[in-house]
Amino acid sequence: MRVLRASMLMAALLSGPAFAQSPHINLLTDGPGKTQEEIEKQRAAEKAYKDTLRTIPDAAASNDPWGGVRSDNPSKTSAKSKAKPRLGAAGGTAN
Repeated sequence: MRVLRASMLMAALLSGPAFAQSPHINLLTDGPGKTQEEIEKQRAAEKAYKDTLRTIPDAAASNDPWGGVRSDNPSKTSAKSKAKPRLGAAGGTAN
């Protein structure tokens, strides 16, 4: 009898967290339906937002603060300067 009670107690304790994870009510509902006045206000707000987005000009020029410093074409350097440096006899570089 004690084993049955202990197993039922363990089943009840382990099923509690699993039961808590299941959704029982939807908290994200809008509640009762919207009135016609609220729907019109929402449409007007969306239209005003879209009209405002249309008035923003497109950025044609690059907004690069270092654009005048860098050149578009990389400078032409010799192949020797791009080659990897040779490692010394120890296999590494000295710091």
